[in-house]
Amino acid sequence: MPTNTEILEGLTPRINLSTSDDIRREMARVYLETRFNKILPNNGSKLVYMLINILKAYEVTEIEKRLVELEKAHLKGDK
Repeated sequence: MPTNTEILEGLTPRINLSTSDDIRREMARVYLETRFNKILPNNGSKLVYMLINILKAYEVTEIEKRLVELEKAHLKGDK
């Protein structure tokens, strides 16, 4: 069954997605590549959709870490 997605063989470029700013920059890169016809619009949409979900997961993880730190600080203050 033919698809319209391109699968690259060999080395995959490293993309840093370890901060929300990294993810934002990658979304901007995908936008620009789509805007200037380097990526098909449907592929760009799929990539941005995945990046949005990565960003949501990152945000939840960061909020959870901060909440745990606040709870620990609060418990230390109660003693």
